[in-house]
Amino acid sequence: MLTGTQRSRYDRHLRLAGFGAAAQERLLASGVLVVGAGGLGSPALLYLAAAGVGRIGIVDDDVVDRSNLHRQVIHHDADVGRPKVASAARAIRDINPEVVVETHELRLGADNALDLIRRYDLVLDGADNFTTRYLVNDAAYFARVPVVHGSVHRFEGQATVFAPPAGPCYRCLFPEPPPPGSVPACSAAGVLGVLPGMIGMVQATEAVKLLTGVGEPLIGRLLRYDAASMRWGELRLARDPACALCGAEPSIRTLVESAATCAVTGIASLSVDEYARLRERGEQHLLLDVRSRPEATAGGIAGHVNIPLAELPARLGELEAWRGRLIVCQCRAGEASQAAAQLLRTAGFSELANLEGGYLAWRARVTSKRNP
Repeated sequence: MLTGTQRSRYDRHLRLAGFGAAAQERLLASGVLVVGAGGLGSPALLYLAAAGVGRIGIVDDDVVDRSNLHRQVIHHDADVGRPKVASAARAIRDINPEVVVETHELRLGADNALDLIRRYDLVLDGADNFTTRYLVNDAAYFARVPVVHGSVHRFEGQATVFAPPAGPCYRCLFPEPPPPGSVPACSAAGVLGVLPGMIGMVQATEAVKLLTGVGEPLIGRLLRYDAASMRWGELRLARDPACALCGAEPSIRTLVESAATCAVTGIASLSVDEYARLRERGEQHLLLDVRSRPEATAGGIAGHVNIPLAELPARLGELEAWRGRLIVCQCRAGEASQAAAQLLRTAGFSELANLEGGYLAWRARVTSKRNP
């Protein structure tokens, strides 16, 4: 039963033919997990809170950077340096103090994704990397929770809903991740600031429709948007009966198997704890920091050598002395460095490792050691 305050807040929903009090009560009783409080998550979180979703979880292990602000509208300039989950939670409470906000300042992994996702009715995927998208897709499938997917690149965006068996899953469309570095991150390629807002609002719309049962969701349909030409398009999607996850004879039955499909062969993956032990043992290696110069100047791991990813192809000669010796690649959060490691492997470097979680994970480890 809606309270007087709720009837006032959601008055325009209550007046909407085909929506009304029943749909609003379903929203208030629902829970949504938003993966990523970035460009896609920002508008989605704001509109889900305003619409009256009763419980919203936010997953993000990043902090607000000034370069985020042209598209991640849930954060303010005063939030620079704060955890994104804290900044986003504050904005949600400002819009709708009745919403229960649950912050998860962590990086999704095979060890925590399933337990986290199964607590919610729906997942809104605002991830900015392929590894997390596959993990969200697979964990949600095992938890029987639909995924509202969105992605953006430069001037183009797309959105759909993954809810097998009613429609395909992410792996039906993309059975395997693309080779590292083949699709540049927005930090390298750039992205039009308003574009994630458009796609994030589509995702919020689909979430509301799924939770209330109102309208026709984007199951089996991919909505595409080209901001440069201001054109929308739609593609029909079908399930792949041979899909490794949701097909008739799946080969992926656990998240451990899921994570293995996203591993980069020939490149070791080091956790920050493993890397710390490597340093403590005094093992000779080069720590290659591929962040931009301003990022590296603002703070870094002692002993690093900074060659920004965009400059790496032209500066491979500077690393010739390290052929056959260990190079540990490191970036801000672990994605660009994986692309750097793949580039080095292609260039003939054999002893390579990628630092999981990058500088952010290392900084979090140092902070936790200081404040046990």
